[in-house]
Amino acid sequence: MTASRSPSDRLSPATPLILGAMSFGTRIDEETSFAVLDRFVERGGRWIDTADCYAFWDSPDGMGGASERVLGRWLAARPGMRSRVLISTKAGAQPLWAGSWPAQRSGLGRRAVHEAVAGSLERLGVESVDLLWLHQEDRATPIEETVEAIAELVATGRVARVGASNHPAWRVERARAHAASLGTVPIDALQLSATYLRPRPGAQPAGNVHPAGVLSDEQRDYARTHRLEVWAYTALLGGAYDREDRPIDPVFEHPGSQRRLAALTEVAGATGSSRGQVVLAWLVAQGIRPILGGSTVPQLDAALDGAGLELSAEHLAKLDAAA
Repeated sequence: MTASRSPSDRLSPATPLILGAMSFGTRIDEETSFAVLDRFVERGGRWIDTADCYAFWDSPDGMGGASERVLGRWLAARPGMRSRVLISTKAGAQPLWAGSWPAQRSGLGRRAVHEAVAGSLERLGVESVDLLWLHQEDRATPIEETVEAIAELVATGRVARVGASNHPAWRVERARAHAASLGTVPIDALQLSATYLRPRPGAQPAGNVHPAGVLSDEQRDYARTHRLEVWAYTALLGGAYDREDRPIDPVFEHPGSQRRLAALTEVAGATGSSRGQVVLAWLVAQGIRPILGGSTVPQLDAALDGAGLELSAEHLAKLDAAA
């Protein structure tokens, strides 16, 4: 059984980037997935993020599990690798049958959570996961029931930590309070969409169907106050910061974005980096851990270089002033 990790192990400042495995086994073939994983570990990467539902929308059978199965085969082919990486997976968003999402999904009831974790452990070929995310909020289930299910999994050693993805701050607070009353581990991490640009108030970026999925000032304040980790998905907007063939989502089209993009371009030029690399460095400087869903080794290398870029006080001040 995998032992619980120490805070210094899971918060290593040398490797702030998280490797997102969402498309492994679907859009990204197994050979390329293995190459990206190998390179990530070679460069000191630790955290690999997946989910039981990845990636049902690209899967021939309309169900998730491909990503976890690829990771399981990679771990099996690399003896000793399990001790070198930290694995997070998610529960709650798997379709009940092909085409049923989002109306009919597994949810976060006690039985669903236990079944989700059992399936993930089998596909990954591991005895425990280092962090289990509640993938998206389930208003049909009392959050207390979900917390009690997680407590049972923690007690048996199958889950070390728990995080909340796409949950409003008040639900997280309620979950943490109930965990405290049970004497079990509380939610200690949030995973949300975050980048340098900010969408227009009330607007949702394309593809984000979660009402509480974009990092808000309230969620950020809550995380700071209670010292929760914050992980950011879609940090690079699918490459839109640097690729002319990837236009920036219209929800970011407002005067504030023009100021931010101008500052970003100036800092990128001054540091000899791409705008995307500066975005990653800026997020890290804010204490936010970006998740990269890169599909090639060169993309991974560029992202790791960006996450490791130390911006000067002057450059941070310029970026913050534009923000």
